[in-house]
Amino acid sequence: MAGPFLLSGRRSIMPLLTRRGFAVSTAALAASAALPGTLPGSRAGAQTTPAGWSEAPGLPLRVQEIYPGLLDGRIYVLGGLTPDLGPDAINISDRFLSWAPGDTEWREHASFPVPVHHPQLIGFNGRLMAIGGFTSDGGDLWSMRREILAYDPAGDRWQEEEPMAQPLAETVSAVSGDSIHLVTGRRPQSGANQRWTDHADVNAHIVLRAGHEDWVPAPPAPTARNSAASVLVNGMLHVIGGRTVSGGNTPVHEAFDLEAGRWSTLAPLPVPAAGPRGAGGLAAAQVYGTIFTFGGEWFDDGGGVYDQVWAYDTREDRWREATRMPTPRHGLGAVALDGAIYTIGGAAQAGGVNTSASVEVFRP
Repeated sequence: MAGPFLLSGRRSIMPLLTRRGFAVSTAALAASAALPGTLPGSRAGAQTTPAGWSEAPGLPLRVQEIYPGLLDGRIYVLGGLTPDLGPDAINISDRFLSWAPGDTEWREHASFPVPVHHPQLIGFNGRLMAIGGFTSDGGDLWSMRREILAYDPAGDRWQEEEPMAQPLAETVSAVSGDSIHLVTGRRPQSGANQRWTDHADVNAHIVLRAGHEDWVPAPPAPTARNSAASVLVNGMLHVIGGRTVSGGNTPVHEAFDLEAGRWSTLAPLPVPAAGPRGAGGLAAAQVYGTIFTFGGEWFDDGGGVYDQVWAYDTREDRWREATRMPTPRHGLGAVALDGAIYTIGGAAQAGGVNTSASVEVFRP
């Protein structure tokens, strides 16, 4: 989710799947044999579960606005926004958790030095890199960070790295070989950096190479936006959906050819069953070359959360509806592991309420 939360009384994420040689367990949860149908909490209200879905152990707290990472067959979740760690409806988490197939519950690791939400968490060169995000400064939730910390699983400790030259958050990321790419997002418009309105959409594209401290500019994305999702498939970095501060949700789908060094515009997200076209706060992952997008939110006409799962054929440049989500959410993470996609956390209602601890597993 991006934007001021709508309170009563909203990676992403870049999942790392076939790009690196992770040693992953084959012990995955069996897919549900239920027939496709209307979803719990969806517009028609029937209580059936779509085909291909099962449940994994839930998180130990309800949390949204996360970008989970993957390293050596383990899924990691850092920070986020939660109602469970303080007296307020929205609190920033500093907790750091992991899970792998076969585990019966999530493990707790060294807490992050500061509470943070929207950090990019990226498995890279044997460590997890936590990049950017927001923390609280002076009572507001939207102080954007430029700091980078690296987590060493062997020592269970965080170490500060050289920060970015400028803060960047609500961006998307990808790892290609020895490089991390960050694309789009928001940055402070001026010296002010405490409130959501202090930041503007950017089309930034910056790259960090292993062994270097400085991020270098790369060809900028054609469209400035925030809260999109990204997936790397066959040397193409796809940036999908998101929103703009002034224009709301966007269905735009652009891809960067890492070898040729240029952007192209591809088929946009389809027209949904409800809500405006496009999605902000969605998540995406790929399995066997097919990209799947999950959830997202809209704020028009009272707002809502998308339940349709879209599948993109990279060879045909074509989208289709693959299934529906058992628990539609925005601000969630999606990580592909061992042929399954794990949809993690998020919120089942637009804005900062109805946050979820659910981990639901989709097997295409």
